[in-house]
Amino acid sequence: MIASFFFICWRLGQLVTLIIPIGILSWFVDGFVKNNQLTPTFILVLFIVSVLGIFWTLDTLVRHSNAKRSATFVAFVDLCFVGSFIAGVYQLRRIANADCGNFRLDPLTLSLGPFGLAGQRANHPLAQDSTKVCAMLKTSFAFGIMNICSFFITSILAMLMHNHDDKEHERSSSRRRGSHSSRRGHSGTRSRRNSSRRHPISEV
Repeated sequence: MIASFFFICWRLGQLVTLIIPIGILSWFVDGFVKNNQLTPTFILVLFIVSVLGIFWTLDTLVRHSNAKRSATFVAFVDLCFVGSFIAGVYQLRRIANADCGNFRLDPLTLSLGPFGLAGQRANHPLAQDSTKVCAMLKTSFAFGIMNICSFFITSILAMLMHNHDDKEHERSSSRRRGSHSSRRGHSGTRSRRNSSRRHPISEV
């Protein structure tokens, strides 16, 4: 019961930690699409994983009773998301050491298209505030790390829910067996009493 409560709380928190990077990264994806350019892998991977993650989070929240029955599967999928977020954060790792105060000269701007060096040369509006671009990428990177920890915790909580359900099932089955055995014992004593009444001892 406690594991189930904390699982729901963490899932609600994941909605927040997923919506924010989705909103930020969708701004980048939209900018690349409108300029007919391919979105870089370090943005696209984390964006796709975050979108899939929020759908999975909503599904397990809405159908929480089903998630409890298949808790091992939920734990496995959450661990898969842990690996996926690690991959997304690894792709975006170069932003961790970037200086947002002097981001115009950072080598990462070479691969940012309209948000980076190419946009600066073309006076593109998306590249006017390089500090904003850097800060948004750093924020997405930070939330990616948070989601790694979050999904790892929910996978553990899902396994705890599975163990709790197994124990409850064993207790209920043992109670049923005990009730069946007690009923059989009562019925056996009653049948013996009835048989003794039906066949009285004859006097010699």
